[in-house]
Amino acid sequence: MKKGHIIGLGIIAIAIVIIMTSIGDASSYESFETALEMKQDGENKAIHVVGHLKKDANGEVTGLNVREDKVSFTFLLVDNEGNEQEVFYNEPVPADFTRSESVVVIGAYKNDEIFVADKILMKCPSKYQETTVQSAGM
Repeated sequence: MKKGHIIGLGIIAIAIVIIMTSIGDASSYESFETALEMKQDGENKAIHVVGHLKKDANGEVTGLNVREDKVSFTFLLVDNEGNEQEVFYNEPVPADFTRSESVVVIGAYKNDEIFVADKILMKCPSKYQETTVQSAGM
């Protein structure tokens, strides 16, 4: 084999190893119930939980408590299985947080009662959503 072929195969082998290790670190969405079970089993890795903010009958967000220092806050998140959980985030409230359609929190339980988020990802309503347009004369 030529020296160039050996180097090429080496680069391909390194790329495969990198891809395989990154796939192993990829996380799927879990429920709060699964996240709590993982914490109780001693796993402390970050978990992705997707859900929506708890809202009252009028559509207003409930359970949002901004701390006095305005640098951290807690909120109630309902996951896709309907489990409601208080989440603590040690950063200021993101812009348009209360308008988000869905929220992904990345973090873990630090105790059995509160989920601590290291990162928050939001899906906000699209400004390009289709709306009905009334034409003149109708």
